[in-house]
Amino acid sequence: MGLLHVSINAEFPQNVAEFLAHLLGGNAMPFPPFPDSWIAFAATDDGTAIEVYPLTHVLQAGPEQIECRIGTPDSGPSFAHAAIASSLLAREIILAATERNWLARTCNRGPFHCVEVWLENRLLIEVLDPGMQQEYRNGMTMTNWARMFDLNT
Repeated sequence: MGLLHVSINAEFPQNVAEFLAHLLGGNAMPFPPFPDSWIAFAATDDGTAIEVYPLTHVLQAGPEQIECRIGTPDSGPSFAHAAIASSLLAREIILAATERNWLARTCNRGPFHCVEVWLENRLLIEVLDPGMQQEYRNGMTMTNWARMFDLNT
């Protein structure tokens, strides 16, 4: 079991999708179901993807399935974020982000380290290079979580 895809919004969806595809080692493509949207596929080509919608797009429940409504842009910060694995090294991730003038830095989350990348300087994505991924898998277990926070389970 695992996360298959996630959706985010961006001022420039194509640029963000191309950056994410670079991190995932895959490709970015238009996402025709919703105008001006893009999707970043991982190199594994197993359906792992990140959909990137314009700031004006809002997903809502339609009568039978999801619908896209276009409204006022939502460009504010968000508590939502995602962590992704990349085959790139931390320095390569930081370089790719800073080339776009986005904040990027290596951070210690306690049970794991990550590269904090602020897409368009507004939306957080935690990127884990190969070394960080093993640390994450070792540290982010239910047992370790309960131990870190003294939770009696």
